[in-house]
Amino acid sequence: MKTGTVKSFNHKRGYGFIIAEDGSEIFVHQTGICMPGFRKLLEGQAVEYETAEYEGRTKAVNVTVIE
Repeated sequence: MKTGTVKSFNHKRGYGFIIAEDGSEIFVHQTGICMPGFRKLLEGQAVEYETAEYEGRTKAVNVTVIE
């Protein structure tokens, strides 16, 4: 698992970006977040995630908040 910090997340649109440890931005969609109910992330939250290729770009999957 990789770790990073939530840069931004638009709750209405259901997507946002994570800043990876190496400084790169990783796209995250609400379907890639592992939590019950309404899936959202808050700016500044620490997260663990895996990456997958989707339509020619990298996205975060299996995203969990580090508490």
